[in-house]
Amino acid sequence: MSQNSYDGSASLYLIPTPIGNLEDITIRALKTLEMVDFVLCEDTRETLKLFNKYNLKKKLVSCHQFNEDKVKEYIIGRLKIGDNIGLVTDQGTPIISDPGYIVVCEVIKYGFNVVSLPGATAFVPALTCSGISPAPFLFYGFLNAKDSRRKKELEALKKLKYTLIFYESPHRIKDTLIYMLSIFGDRMISINREISKIYEEIYRDKISSLIPIVSTLKGEFVLIVEGNKDAVDYSDLSIYEHVKVYLDDDISEMEAIKIVARERNVPKSVVYKEYHQQKRE
Repeated sequence: MSQNSYDGSASLYLIPTPIGNLEDITIRALKTLEMVDFVLCEDTRETLKLFNKYNLKKKLVSCHQFNEDKVKEYIIGRLKIGDNIGLVTDQGTPIISDPGYIVVCEVIKYGFNVVSLPGATAFVPALTCSGISPAPFLFYGFLNAKDSRRKKELEALKKLKYTLIFYESPHRIKDTLIYMLSIFGDRMISINREISKIYEEIYRDKISSLIPIVSTLKGEFVLIVEGNKDAVDYSDLSIYEHVKVYLDDDISEMEAIKIVARERNVPKSVVYKEYHQQKRE
């Protein structure tokens, strides 16, 4: 069992930073940045923009997806001598489609505190102003960059009744919407561009109506997609029948088992065992 003690020992602080407007930062985040001994950051140039605005003077240590495995040993060493450490990413909350997960797991493994501050996350304002049902929702983040895998991911999601939330980049968004239209059908979608920045825009319409315009847009996007209103209630199906629904859609057995486990909120091992037992009968 792992438990944060908050006993005054050294801690790693996960500190959300603004996703656009630099004023979108909490007082607690600023106080924590002043308190820690140094700050891990995804890109020192981006973090310096925030530090310069608020006259923060701290040592910055690069920590991103390509060096997390190496930096984690340095972090543990500094925690052992009593340093408090801040961790920020370029924009938003660390780990939410950003680096930090590997470091956090290592810090927990060694028994040090991990304190996560509340703050900016792009998908929350995108969801609340979308006009699409806010609950239940599934935050997916970025789809795979490879077309074939992206299509498989969308196929695995198409039967879910939840509102679906994705992040997307400008050079992939048109293809992503085309795949969504083909796989999901013509659902309602809200596209938020450049949230909390000068050129923030929101487009709300059917997927087919927005495909022609997205190739002219730039910036980072949050996509809020209406859930499957025709989703089947699986409560009356056996686990075997539930898995078969996805197998009949040409989804692989293991992927179907993962989806069923998620939809029924049970471990994959339970679905796997039950499915194969009923299959033999």
